Amino acid sequence: MSDASLTYAYAVTRDRTPALAAEAGTLTGVAGAPVRLLTPDRTTTPVAVVSHVPAEDFHEAALHRHLEDLGWLEALARAHHGVIEALAAHTTVLPLRLATVYLDDDRVRAMLDDNRKLFFDGLERLRGHVELGVKLYVEAEPPPPAAPDAPPDPALSPGRAYLRRRRTEQDARHDAHRAAEEAAQRIAVIARAHAVQWARHCVQEGELATGPGQNVVNDAYLVPADHVRAFREETMHATDGLPGLRVDVTGPWAPYSFATLTPPEPGTASAP
Repeated sequence: MSDASLTYAYAVTRDRTPALAAEAGTLTGVAGAPVRLLTPDRTTTPVAVVSHVPAEDFHEAALHRHLEDLGWLEALARAHHGVIEALAAHTTVLPLRLATVYLDDDRVRAMLDDNRKLFFDGLERLRGHVELGVKLYVEAEPPPPAAPDAPPDPALSPGRAYLRRRRTEQDARHDAHRAAEEAAQRIAVIARAHAVQWARHCVQEGELATGPGQNVVNDAYLVPADHVRAFREETMHATDGLPGLRVDVTGPWAPYSFATLTPPEPGTASAP
């Protein structure tokens, strides 16, 4: 590694197996760098998944500037998650925060040594589990306009007619949100039967919204691998009989929402 490089850490896993090392060797990570497995100084476990990144883009000041560029941040996130998902197909991984950067490999080794128990406990907790995302959307349509040939109600002034239309629209939205509460309660019952942990995320709005409708629930669940199919199928029926709603189930993913994240040490940079 040159002085112009830093060490980017993606995740921690328990053992360096030949299959895992072979898979890591096929991966390209952040900034197009090859992915490596790094072990601590005193033992062979746990293992950090790392690559080199250019210091000019990832030292603390530069990183904070780049994180304001949504295009740059999207490319970073795609590369980061791509590495984690590829390795999660082979073993349990403990994902680290996006843009966790250390000054060099020795700092990563020291971090592994200092946090061995924390990592082993976290990996054991996540072993055999995956993350599923559940998003609930309100898609209530406004009431249709009156037919063009329908005569206006002579008892209503234009102002009163407008207020009546607004009231009808508000009632439709209220009914849809009440139905969403019912669907959310059904999902909670399903989760109690299949998930071991739950995490609530901010609903997606504005540029983060990925589909039609208003996102009213954006949650993640830690689910045993042998419960994934049942959880997905039951959750997809949580809106049955509740018009104006849509539910999406995503994953399975590496358990990002349930990982114990390593705080950056002095002299490193990390995304907030």
